[in-house]
Amino acid sequence: MTWRVDHNLYPELRRFGATDISACFNCGVCSAICPLSADGASFPRRMSRYAQLGQRDRLLASPELWSCYGCAECTESCPTQADPAAFMAAARRYAVASYDRTHLAYLLATSRVFAVLFVGGLVGLLAAFMYSVHRPVDGSTLAFFEFIPSDFVHNLGVGVMIVMGVAALVGLFEMFRRVLRSRAKPGSKMTVHRAVDAAFYAVATESLAQTRFRKDCADATTSGDAAAPADAGASRAWYLQRWFIHFATMWGFLGLLGATMLDYGLELLGVKVTGTPVPIWYPVRLLGTLAGAALIYGTTVLIVRRLRKSDRSSAHSTTSDWTFLSLLWVAGLTGFVLELALYLPQAPTWGYPMFLVHVAVAMALVLLVPFGKFAHVFYRPVALLAIRLRG
Repeated sequence: MTWRVDHNLYPELRRFGATDISACFNCGVCSAICPLSADGASFPRRMSRYAQLGQRDRLLASPELWSCYGCAECTESCPTQADPAAFMAAARRYAVASYDRTHLAYLLATSRVFAVLFVGGLVGLLAAFMYSVHRPVDGSTLAFFEFIPSDFVHNLGVGVMIVMGVAALVGLFEMFRRVLRSRAKPGSKMTVHRAVDAAFYAVATESLAQTRFRKDCADATTSGDAAAPADAGASRAWYLQRWFIHFATMWGFLGLLGATMLDYGLELLGVKVTGTPVPIWYPVRLLGTLAGAALIYGTTVLIVRRLRKSDRSSAHSTTSDWTFLSLLWVAGLTGFVLELALYLPQAPTWGYPMFLVHVAVAMALVLLVPFGKFAHVFYRPVALLAIRLRG
């Protein structure tokens, strides 16, 4: 296999947020300190070396790129302040853009003006499209799916999921094609048991349960403070630990998605009408309430930490980070407010505009999954699967 040298790789990575890669002289401290580097693997050192040598194809074919949890222990320990954690994050953004054939991911990650205009325009377009079919409603109660027919919202949602799914599959195919170039460990043999074990590890153990994130990656509490003790994160309460914030955000989003699907399924079965008030202990309503609270809590803490730069792992925030967090936070907050509005004694006049914003933001968030930070929900499990299979 011949690997080409790309002299533009270094400048490109800097556009995606990488710091001074040339400061790295491959001492190996980052690989030694990284809790995820095992069996002599030179991670993340090898990634930095690929970038320095212009090995674009090798970098994009490395599933280890997606192993990083961004704890920034490597950055804290780097003797030359090369900031390998920021490099790894930039390399993942670069990989997402490279897997995308539309060039949209590239523009969203490298141009703040384009990202703001595009995301704002997309939300506005979706809201206007839904409003174009609105119906007059009785103002005495909130009837969201009389205002916008539930079938229309459902069909639009299905269309959004199809577009997102096609874009995600194209990106995954491109990633898988590149990862296949990386060789398996000598002596490794594929079996059904090994394949099942690898799939369970990638999806359940790591992506959903985040086992190594919780056990191996220390909580990052400092930003550029070399004097801070290595176990500074141990003093944090469990609900402020970095793994828990990520856990709450992830499962909050998945819980809301599940509650929405269950609610619509119950309507098809004739059990209830979507968007109507039910007791708070109603299973679907309770699931949505708890998931919404978890999502708002997680995204709020993440946003505050990025604003304060109180975490070494979030010391460098990019347009991709803010776009993802902002959409998640707005979707969670507007959904929670709409739920509360259903129980008010009088129907609020702002209920219907809020409904349009909520649905439009949620659909925009889903549409943008393959083109931004959220894309790791697809790429990470596949990368972990490849690593496990490769041995």
